[in-house]
Amino acid sequence: MAGRRGVTVAVTAAVATGVTGAGAAVAATVIATGTAAADGSATVTRSGRAPSRKVIQEHRLTTLGSGVRIVTEAMPSVRSVALGFWIATGSRAESEAQAGLSHLLEHLLFKGSAKYSSLEIDQIFDAMGAELNAGTGKETTSVYARVIDEHVPEAFDVMADMVFRPALVEIDSERAVILEEIAMYEDDPQEKVFDLLGEAVFGDDPLGRAIIGRASVIAETPAEEIARFHASRYVPSNVVIAAAGAVDHDALVELAEERTAELDRAAAGPSAPGTPTVGTARIKFERKDTEQYHVCLGGPGISRHDDRRFALRVLDTIFGGTSSSRLFQEIRERRGLAYAVYSFTSAYQDTGQIGLYLGTRPENVAEALAVVGSELVRVREQAVTAEELDRAKENLKGRVVLALESTGARMNRLGSELLAAAPLLPLDEVVERIDAVTREDVGALVEELWAPERLSAAGIGPEEAKFEEAITAIGPALVGSK
Repeated sequence: MAGRRGVTVAVTAAVATGVTGAGAAVAATVIATGTAAADGSATVTRSGRAPSRKVIQEHRLTTLGSGVRIVTEAMPSVRSVALGFWIATGSRAESEAQAGLSHLLEHLLFKGSAKYSSLEIDQIFDAMGAELNAGTGKETTSVYARVIDEHVPEAFDVMADMVFRPALVEIDSERAVILEEIAMYEDDPQEKVFDLLGEAVFGDDPLGRAIIGRASVIAETPAEEIARFHASRYVPSNVVIAAAGAVDHDALVELAEERTAELDRAAAGPSAPGTPTVGTARIKFERKDTEQYHVCLGGPGISRHDDRRFALRVLDTIFGGTSSSRLFQEIRERRGLAYAVYSFTSAYQDTGQIGLYLGTRPENVAEALAVVGSELVRVREQAVTAEELDRAKENLKGRVVLALESTGARMNRLGSELLAAAPLLPLDEVVERIDAVTREDVGALVEELWAPERLSAAGIGPEEAKFEEAITAIGPALVGSK
């Protein structure tokens, strides 16, 4: 996700969202798509163990006459409120000539609005002791903050004005900022290699492009085109306002009605992009004088709506998602071939991606990838053990419940899931579906998603020939598929 404070590469598996992050709470949140049971509560139990304390999960949803949706979840034990504006637009909805406009526009929201200058926005949130931030993903853009309850009206007013009525001023200075951000990104191979993998997997489809955008688009798009882009994307029916914590739903609805009354109710956002056509596995390499080779392997995954997403998360946890996973233990702990090694998943509306990353020195790249090849064979030929399955399930359930202690995590769940028309599953059902995953379910996904012939490869490092030689341990045919 590209954001005002920087660019974050998704490295943690997401079951139900295309926007992921490195934190365990974020990954757990996208699993814990929950409302409450009939009594407004939920419990997590396991055979042979005492029931856990009840976790209150109850959301309220209101659709305004303008089409804006308001969704909230009260947490009576806290004083803070996490507030977010979620817009159904991201890099996937951009044409080649627009590549990066979602990211640029997200930055420009902070340069001022109809009511507030850029300095006033910063001063208001500084005076609250709060931080205002934003992020752009493949399919969404979000503007979010965490404030104490008494500051919600003022924070809402500022954020609503930024989102719906940006001044779109000081554009050239912000272009320069993003061009510096792109230069920083180009200097960070550990981040850029993920976008190289996206190109290898999705080809020319927008899903294969970097969210951060193209320098030429950022530098040259006229102000009038940026304004048209905003007018066509930030329409009421494309917006969800989500809040969690010490929030009064009715009061928030009243605020939203006041701030959105003049919006064009008939405006509609762009049509959904088509499902990408994925061809044969490909290899992408960028030569750079680095101390390590940065390598990603991956292929098409499953969508955020696929019922198998729970089994995929279990598989990812076992294969490379935790410190006890197979990849981490074999490559880092037992052989010391890498500092960073992990698997990951991303899920979008109609497709997804699976993959793994490792960074290793030139003298270790062949051995490290040979171990990856061996582990791909082992995960296909040797079914996951009952112990691995049980540990992965308990890991996921623990992360789900821990995430529910965060107002930000709950707000993210509400906003992202509602925007994607995904069901807000009760916590009990989430736990049941995790518990229901079998060894056979995991094995079927391994056969479908992790077959070596489906895997594309991406690498950044000092010598392409060395990379290609090492990658033959995964799939010899890849070398001929540039």
